Amino acid sequence: MSKVEILEEIPKLTPEERDEIRQRLDEFDDELLTAEQMALIDARIAEHEANPQSAIPWEDFEARLQKKYRL
Repeated sequence: MSKVEILEEIPKLTPEERDEIRQRLDEFDDELLTAEQMALIDARIAEHEANPQSAIPWEDFEARLQKKYRL
């Protein structure tokens, strides 16, 4: 289906169907990171690679979160 065909079909959808499409499109937008966020991720990866022993197992981290925030 082409973009033109999709755009022609949108008005024919129910409000609920259009809302579902909006929600799905929002999910795609949430996946995009800013250059600043990517730089932060890259810096943290480099920090970890330079000092891998500073990491803790996920289970320990999760336990800390649960204790701190009473999850």
